[in-house]
Amino acid sequence: MSLHPSAIVAPGAVIPESCTVGPYCTIGPDVVLGQECNLISHVVVDGHTRLGARNIIYPFASVGVAPQDLKYNGEPTQTEIGDDNTIRECVTISRGTSKGGGLTRIGSHNLLMAYVHIGHDSHVGSHCILANAATLAGHVTIEDYASVGAFSPVHQFCTVGQYSFIGGGTIVTQDVMPYSLTSSRRENKAFGMNKVGLTRRGFTPERLNTLQKAFRLLLNSRLNTTQALAKLGELEGDDAKVLADFIERSQRGVIK
Repeated sequence: MSLHPSAIVAPGAVIPESCTVGPYCTIGPDVVLGQECNLISHVVVDGHTRLGARNIIYPFASVGVAPQDLKYNGEPTQTEIGDDNTIRECVTISRGTSKGGGLTRIGSHNLLMAYVHIGHDSHVGSHCILANAATLAGHVTIEDYASVGAFSPVHQFCTVGQYSFIGGGTIVTQDVMPYSLTSSRRENKAFGMNKVGLTRRGFTPERLNTLQKAFRLLLNSRLNTTQALAKLGELEGDDAKVLADFIERSQRGVIK
């Protein structure tokens, strides 16, 4: 193991020999690191925290720290992080709370840019990008392949759908539809599907065409939401069904 002499590793921590722990890092007694993790310097990993393989954590990040919740009384809640994540400078990831499920979970292949905050009991999928200073309040769900723009706060209990893109500076107080491009000018609006992002992710022209029809029904027709959902059921392919199911199960309403 490459362990810098200034690093502090508590007895009980599990660190494979393939890991690198840089200067002034602090690792708590209930931390388990996967193979080939790299903590560059000044990183704090605390609590009952388990990381997968090949994660890289940049200086001054804090992972698995106590939640910013006045109801938290030191319960042994958890943080789980998958493989191949990049966690940049000054990112903060809070562990779960006993009343919120007890777990903060992050998937694999995510990029968390500088100053991102992931609040307690939040669940982030895989292949997501959270840009600089994106902020997730407690109990937020970010589905796979979603992107949250810089300086965008997401309200408690909101869900950001798969393959969606949130523009920088957007205050998210309702659920964000899958595949959508959502941004804020004077008020939050969905501007249609995230065509550039979906194309980069390999969506075929047929899938894009179906989603284009779906968003026209939702955003540009004179149909109300119930009528538009009925029409979505007539479209071919799974993507329209994913979109309709997301809207139907939303508890906070969706941004349209």
